[in-house]
Amino acid sequence: MILFEKIQLLFISMVTALLFVSCETDRNEIMALGKKNVMPDLTGKDVTMLYSDSTILKIKLQTPQMQKYEKDVKEPVTIMPKGLFVVFYDEKGKEATTLKADYGVRYELSKRMEVKYNVEVINVNGEKLNTEHLIWDEKKKKIISDAFVKITTAKEIIMGKGLEANQDFTQYEIKEITGSIRIEDNQL
Repeated sequence: MILFEKIQLLFISMVTALLFVSCETDRNEIMALGKKNVMPDLTGKDVTMLYSDSTILKIKLQTPQMQKYEKDVKEPVTIMPKGLFVVFYDEKGKEATTLKADYGVRYELSKRMEVKYNVEVINVNGEKLNTEHLIWDEKKKKIISDAFVKITTAKEIIMGKGLEANQDFTQYEIKEITGSIRIEDNQL
């Protein structure tokens, strides 16, 4: 009977020691996760941002969710993980170009925005660009993509790989044209 009690006491001691070791490991893992994950400094839902110059509206950005990271990052960024819709206005304050995408990130210091997934740009002439990845360089006032692009105009559909355009998408150059389809008047 004494042997059974000693074995039982040894078993209880081992289980208790394992529980303490297990709890310590979990706590250390949780602490490490906290150091790896950077939390946003500012978050918002259903955000509308307006950018103006000399009281003239230039850009209207709408997003269902926005996260701003300013601390503990190399460059402050604003992430729009649930997509965005942007309206660009001309010098007279009239709507000129629209941009929509399922994901976006804006780099504050380098003044550039990267959008991904179901990207669509429509210019003042009704020409439409579809791609999966696009970079808008605000400093150079250019739109750049290295991904597959499809441009639909009133008379044709042009496909290619890579694109460079001015920021209002009225002048563009497709880098590697892979196809062009002419649309007949009766097809419209």
